[in-house]
Amino acid sequence: MKRNRILIVDDEPGIRESLSGVLEDEDFETAVAASGEDCLDLLERERFDVALIDVWMPGIDGLDVLRRIEQHADLERPVVVMISGHGSIEAAVRATKLGAFDFLEKPLTIEKVMVVVRNAIEQRRLRLELRELRTVGRGNLTIIGDSVPMKALRQQIALMAPTNGRVLIYGESGTGKELVAHGIHASSARAEGPFVELNCAAIPEDLIESELFGHRKGSFAGASEDKTGKFEKAHGGTLFLDEVADMSLRTQAKVLRVLDEQRFEPIGSSETVQTDVRVIASTNKILEDEIERGNFREDLFYRLNVIPFSVPPLRERIEDIPLLAGHFLYEFATSYGRKHKELTPEAIDVLQSYSWPGNVRELKNLMERIVIMNPQVRVDERHIPLPVPRRPDSVRGPDRPASLHDVRQAAERDYILKKLEESGGNVSRTAEALGLERSNLYKKMRALGIAPRE
Repeated sequence: MKRNRILIVDDEPGIRESLSGVLEDEDFETAVAASGEDCLDLLERERFDVALIDVWMPGIDGLDVLRRIEQHADLERPVVVMISGHGSIEAAVRATKLGAFDFLEKPLTIEKVMVVVRNAIEQRRLRLELRELRTVGRGNLTIIGDSVPMKALRQQIALMAPTNGRVLIYGESGTGKELVAHGIHASSARAEGPFVELNCAAIPEDLIESELFGHRKGSFAGASEDKTGKFEKAHGGTLFLDEVADMSLRTQAKVLRVLDEQRFEPIGSSETVQTDVRVIASTNKILEDEIERGNFREDLFYRLNVIPFSVPPLRERIEDIPLLAGHFLYEFATSYGRKHKELTPEAIDVLQSYSWPGNVRELKNLMERIVIMNPQVRVDERHIPLPVPRRPDSVRGPDRPASLHDVRQAAERDYILKKLEESGGNVSRTAEALGLERSNLYKKMRALGIAPRE
């Protein structure tokens, strides 16, 4: 197992030798430097986990060395612990402000040194782990699609993400509204700040205020300890309110006040907490309709709807399905240690003929099922467990009014049937009359439940 490396920087030989001996006995690997100049030279050539640096040294002193180390954005840099024989509160404060992890006073004790060094190593491990998580997270947050709607969406994100304008994302369930919110945050000036999310539809009404604003111990039954709310956790970053239309009117009023004043009081507290957050909200409902029904505050709508976004449903960008399906197949095959799979053209035809009521989420779940259940490398239409396409007029029940989508599909179906009849059932002539490729007409017929004549 690789040993942690500690750099000891002190102009006193006795300190260097004693610290090196103690740390070597505890199975650390050490190196020493007698001056600030030697320390900086060593850091240019080698990697260390922790640097123990004396404050008072001739030439470049310890605080100047610390300043130069922290000026590098390199996350591989060592965690710095300052040492001083002339300990003072002022020196400790200066060192902390410059980025020092801790401050040790001489004479040093073995117990204190070991506690601080181990804590510093843990701090560096967490720093590197956070970088890794952010890297992996951004890799999983790619907005996939070369269709016109998705290209336009990426352009919108690039244009407005650097601003602090509030965003309201519209879209059906499963279209990827959360992904868009992550993309906006990752491209913004707040990217290094926290991204905090709350699914308003998943939190009971009596708990959502506590989730948003936090509470103090004993403020209500069950509040056994203090809780930090989402607004406070998101300070300096982004707060994503998913399915905001499911928030109660009472909570909406409190959120409105926070947006206006940038401050709030946790439940059970008289202290005001200042907050600096960018709010992104999403909904699968038409908020104007919810306002008319009295379910959503009009003033909150105008606060949130500064920059509206619309994420198209998958059925309106079927050209993206091969890319998305291939991405999910690769992702799940890698995750589960399975052979990577490829879709045949016939399988892609089936996928593009389906209406995808569950949108991208449904496609992702289907690809996961295929990776788990099918040993074949080549996936053809027989391996696509999708329901038979339903006729548009059978989608809705007798009590459900036709949606615009239902009406459009029914009109398309009637028109195609008419053209098929005019051409005697010949699909090629019908495709030519409609100005479509023959393969595209077949896809459209499958989606509309029209069986070609034998």
